[in-house]
Amino acid sequence: MPDIRLKAILLICALGVISLFTWLISSANTALLIFSIGLLLYLISHIIWLHKLHLWFKNPELTAVPEGSGLWEDVFTALLQYERNNQRNQTQLNSALERFSLATSAMPDGLVILGVSNEIEWCTPNAESQLGLNLSTDKNLPIVNLIRESHFIAYLYNGDYDEPFKLKSWRNTEIVLEIQLIPFANNQKLLICRDMTQLEKVEVMRRDFIANVSHELRTPLTVVGGFLETLSDMEGAVPESLKTYFAMMEEQTIRMRRIIEDLLTLSTIESNISEPDDSEIDMHSLLKSVQNDAIGLSQGLNKIKHQIHLEADATLNLNGAQEELRSAFSNLVSNAIRYTPNGGEIFISWTLQGEQPVFSVRDTGIGIEQKHIERLTERFYRVDRSRSRETGGTGLGLSIVKHILIRHQAKLEISSEIGVGSTFSAVFPKARVVRKSVPN
Repeated sequence: MPDIRLKAILLICALGVISLFTWLISSANTALLIFSIGLLLYLISHIIWLHKLHLWFKNPELTAVPEGSGLWEDVFTALLQYERNNQRNQTQLNSALERFSLATSAMPDGLVILGVSNEIEWCTPNAESQLGLNLSTDKNLPIVNLIRESHFIAYLYNGDYDEPFKLKSWRNTEIVLEIQLIPFANNQKLLICRDMTQLEKVEVMRRDFIANVSHELRTPLTVVGGFLETLSDMEGAVPESLKTYFAMMEEQTIRMRRIIEDLLTLSTIESNISEPDDSEIDMHSLLKSVQNDAIGLSQGLNKIKHQIHLEADATLNLNGAQEELRSAFSNLVSNAIRYTPNGGEIFISWTLQGEQPVFSVRDTGIGIEQKHIERLTERFYRVDRSRSRETGGTGLGLSIVKHILIRHQAKLEISSEIGVGSTFSAVFPKARVVRKSVPN
């Protein structure tokens, strides 16, 4: 651009010098006429080249860029270079988009990009196949117009996308899909859809196997336990030197029974895909019963029983399955008792935190290292195996709690400090809150 301006200035200066020289050898009128005609021709040439530039912009092809002359030669040369760079960048961009499209199409998971209003902006062929979409006709349509499954709509608008959501295909009920939403820039969402049918079948086989084996083991264990108990009660049937071994066998038989009962409970909860009962639960009465059971457990385990405190909002009830939640709460309280030294304190509370009801159990026990907390709800995971056996734990209690809470759209939060104690909190959605009036 500096060269173009310089050329224009030099051209006008040259025209001025010619006009001045004409003035000196002729007259002012002749000089002015020459200067005016020169400027007019200069202006007409610019208009002509502007017209050619305008025509080219209507159909900007690289091979059709005007050559130009004078000042416009530099303009069209710069424009030609710009267009070449633009076409090179466009080619690279198209190539990158094509590679991206091939890569996403090769993925087994389906991908859908949702806009601000949850409208479909783009999706992969696998997503079209799994979700029954058609990008050519469904683009810019809200996804809820095409996937009308109530659980999916609730998951989409709930805003909590930490955990994936399992959905049975409405096109083929034998297919199980796992859907995960990931928010990103400008309030958009990336929907990832995965076919979990085979994994779900394996999981069903595993649950059925555990349930069947547990059922088969229950009867022989009952028989063995019964004979051991009978022999122990019969005077003289067991020599004094063997009584210790018989006591150990009885103890391990009882422990095996507990494990089997917990396995059956867990299998029943996992295989129950129906929604839990939504009857109103009198939480104050339920937790009072849990407290009484805890006092009995503490008294049976220790000579110096624990101090068990209860703080429950009498006006705060919950919709849910009472027996399932009773099992979950009892598991959390019994764990606190087992891992709290004699004479320690257990604090049970049921309160409203913000808009969400929270059941929590806080103890003054031994505490848990942070590296173990994420794995506590795994089946048979133990922080201290020897202590777990001593306290009579089966290693399945927290796994049962986790699955019961999932069925109630709740989550388990755990905080702990070594030597200070632990807090286990079950956080329920506000939709399950029921307020009741308490008579004066």
